[in-house]
Amino acid sequence: MSSELTPEQIQKILQGIAIPPQPQVMVDLQLEQLSPNCSISEIARLISQDVGLSGSILKTVNSPFYKHANTITSIHQAVNLLGVNSVVNLVNALSIKGALSDDDIISLGRFWDSAMEIALTCSIIAKQIGVPNAEEAYTLGLFHNCGIPLLMSRFDNYLEVLSEAYRSQGEGISEVENRRLNTNHSVVGYYVGKSWNLPIYLCEAIHDHHRIIKTFADDRASSRKKTLLAVLKMAEHICGNHRVLGDQDLDYEWNRIMDTVLLYTGISEYEYGNLVAHIAELGIGSSDYYN
Repeated sequence: MSSELTPEQIQKILQGIAIPPQPQVMVDLQLEQLSPNCSISEIARLISQDVGLSGSILKTVNSPFYKHANTITSIHQAVNLLGVNSVVNLVNALSIKGALSDDDIISLGRFWDSAMEIALTCSIIAKQIGVPNAEEAYTLGLFHNCGIPLLMSRFDNYLEVLSEAYRSQGEGISEVENRRLNTNHSVVGYYVGKSWNLPIYLCEAIHDHHRIIKTFADDRASSRKKTLLAVLKMAEHICGNHRVLGDQDLDYEWNRIMDTVLLYTGISEYEYGNLVAHIAELGIGSSDYYN
């Protein structure tokens, strides 16, 4: 896809939006993961070098989502309990937050909590429907909207545009953004993921997460990407993403794609309702999914 674009075309798409460089801690963690001698202790040591990041990790793992009986007090404990992949995913997500100013973070309100909630819901759904690697769904849930804070930094009216996109009953979300801004958060997110060396299939899923009908109709699109996108769109709806980002009571995008998503996954509306109820029992999600 984007590998065929020239640097000039990419720059035009990004319209001067600065893609933050991959933080050194991410580079170091990726190298350690690839090492045949990868160890929990070294992963914990690398994270612990960044005091702010360490504090954010501990705050996250001690949140109600994880339901630990005892308070986690060290990064080593966090890596032990959650596993290397989960902790590295958290570092990746928190690194996006760290690339922004305090004003941007405050303006985004519930965005960060929502990203975590969607990621956890993706993981639960993936396990429930038998996706082989739930970690992939978790990572997509964390990163799929990473272009939003960057567009907020670039365009003063971005929240207004996003609200318009989510209340559109005819146009897709990316189409509204393209019409108003000549770019959209999916394509910006794709370049963030690519720049930060996320797996290419995840970058492509980020790019296509508001192009569900077209992607699912494409015989060339991999089943891996389609499955990840199906999980993501269910998670977004269950978590009320249309309320958090678009300030809308009705999820018009889900209404357009629900039949496609459920048909692909082989889940009936009744089974989906049971899935929603199961996730609600875990204290996650707020969607009345028929809306």
